[in-house]
Amino acid sequence: MSHKTGQDLIDEAKKQIREVTPEQVRDMQALNERVVYLDVREQNEWNLGRLPHAIHLPRGNLESKVEGIIDRKQKVVIYCARGNRSALAALTMKQMGYENVASMSRGFQGWADINGEIEG
Repeated sequence: MSHKTGQDLIDEAKKQIREVTPEQVRDMQALNERVVYLDVREQNEWNLGRLPHAIHLPRGNLESKVEGIIDRKQKVVIYCARGNRSALAALTMKQMGYENVASMSRGFQGWADINGEIEG
């Protein structure tokens, strides 16, 4: 039996989820869309800055805590540093019954690259 690499799992997740670009997220914010921005990075990454009004829930705590924080019917955009952990998190949330979840491609790095507003 062959084993999958971490990159294999990320690639598979990205085929099963919806991704939005940092530019699309900026447009959502400009339109004041009702979206939960979920940051799944670690605490030290969160401390360096984040999207305005984001909620912090590290990837390692997602399955055990997300249901108490985010309703399954809410629109959610998940991000991490570069878009890999958020893709895995989006797949997990989809499997948990969240109906409108997307991962932000290019992650927080992509957000910074387009000069998106940073809080913190």
